[in-house]
Amino acid sequence: MDHPAQAEARRAMGRRLRRAAGAASLAVLAAASGYSAFRWLAEGDALRIGAIRFQGASRSSEAELLALLPVKVGDSILSADVDAAERALARHPWVKGAEVGRRLPAALEIRVTEREPRALVDLGGLYLVDREAQVFKRATPGDGLDLPLITGFTRDDYVQRRGDLELLLAGALALLDAYSAGGLGEIAPLSEIHVDADEGLTLYVGEEGTQVRLGIGDLPQKLSRLHRVLASLRAAGKRPEVLHLDNRSHPTWVTVRLAGRTEAESGRRLASRVAGKGSRGP
Repeated sequence: MDHPAQAEARRAMGRRLRRAAGAASLAVLAAASGYSAFRWLAEGDALRIGAIRFQGASRSSEAELLALLPVKVGDSILSADVDAAERALARHPWVKGAEVGRRLPAALEIRVTEREPRALVDLGGLYLVDREAQVFKRATPGDGLDLPLITGFTRDDYVQRRGDLELLLAGALALLDAYSAGGLGEIAPLSEIHVDADEGLTLYVGEEGTQVRLGIGDLPQKLSRLHRVLASLRAAGKRPEVLHLDNRSHPTWVTVRLAGRTEAESGRRLASRVAGKGSRGP
């Protein structure tokens, strides 16, 4: 017979083994239940995307954006690749960037940042340019935009020398901003900026399309002189046809050719030294 102490030790060992077996069984059951719960959440309806909501989209339609998304209503929100969704939305010409976030109950919220068109550029067809000098879309009548036009380039310039073209476009946009900031747009709205590598910049302004030859360099000073000359001519009731501010020998001179003259008079240019009071009359 076993000694009483040995028998008690065997019974205690049995109790410990039974408890350990029970704990192991509970752990296995809990793991199985957890996996089942995870599968139920991941594959069930609770975490399937029920809505995709957009903010900030005005030029880009929701239907167009939804067509680009690799994620659809009904997909699992846990497996939705938000980075891929953001990259896909950026392929839309109007979309500058997008942020995609998961929300509960299961939905995607997408904040869209659209491009701001600043001008048109002629590249063998009219294209939209944003404030960062990026050509992003061919212009269509449905865009409904009345924007200044930048000319002097070709399609080949864009394809073969895109970096150089974007620098020139950035300069033209800076000129456009300076023209507006100086109040010139209130006197003679700017309709076209022509860029020429040799001759510099030429503007077409006002309802009559007055030609303003700025040339190269000293643009802030030239715009200031242009403001004074246009204001002076407007006050005198005279309409300029061509203004030259590109005299390299006499940078402060403005040469004016007035509209409505006879042919002989139109050929006579009126050179004026601008020193704060506008140009002298003919």
